[in-house]
Amino acid sequence: MLLMACAAVSAVCYLGCSRGAPEAADETGAVASSGKAIELNDMDFKAQTAQGVVLVDFWAPWCPPCRAQGPIIDRVAGEIGDKAKVAKLNVDNARETAQAFKVSGIPTLVLMKDGKEVKRFTGLTKADVLVKAINELL
Repeated sequence: MLLMACAAVSAVCYLGCSRGAPEAADETGAVASSGKAIELNDMDFKAQTAQGVVLVDFWAPWCPPCRAQGPIIDRVAGEIGDKAKVAKLNVDNARETAQAFKVSGIPTLVLMKDGKEVKRFTGLTKADVLVKAINELL
């Protein structure tokens, strides 16, 4: 069943460019000052998204549009700074969380406030759209 879910996710992957491997979060889980998004997993997702405004990029390394979204996510992290968290969640490594959020196409970007989903974007999304959506919740 899990393989079917992965196949379904890969079938919906569209658009694309290139994106490197995700950056790891620092020991505090905060957004790095270099403008890099933090990397989440199934074990720390709830704790990292429980308070404040958090933008989560559900992605996979084999997905071309996800790789194109990566630099955009890092740019958003740099613009937002410490006003909100910007994070990445690899759906291959965090299947439970991806399934809990019913992610059926990637990239999917979920904007959360105090642990609850507020807005969702599917597909390649521009930085200015994401920054505006985050600022509306601050």
